[in-house]
Amino acid sequence: MDTKISFNMLSSQEILKEISSRLRNRRLARNLTQKGLARRSGVALGTLKKFESTGRISLASFVRLAVALKDEAALEGLLLEEEFRTLEDVMRAEKKPRRGRIT
Repeated sequence: MDTKISFNMLSSQEILKEISSRLRNRRLARNLTQKGLARRSGVALGTLKKFESTGRISLASFVRLAVALKDEAALEGLLLEEEFRTLEDVMRAEKKPRRGRIT
C-alpha cells in the first residue's frame, strides 16, 4: 500500500519531517544503523540523529546521505527547469529578468 503524501498540503516544517522520515525508512530498509550510515556518508552521527528527529540538516549533508543510500535519482527531480508547452511560454521565458529583486 502506497501512502504517498503530497507536499503541497504541508507546511515547510512538515515537509522537513516527512523527508527525514523517508530517509530513515530507506536506511532501515537497507538494514543500516544510524552509525553505519553516518560512517558510509561521512556525515557526523549527531547530525544524522538530529536530522531524523527534527528534519534539519545542511543540503550538503543531505546529498551525502542520499548518495550513501544509492538514491541519487531521488535528487534529480528537485527544482527542475520549467518545461515549455507552447511557443508563447518560450517567448515569455526569454523576457524574464536574470536576477530576482525583492520589492
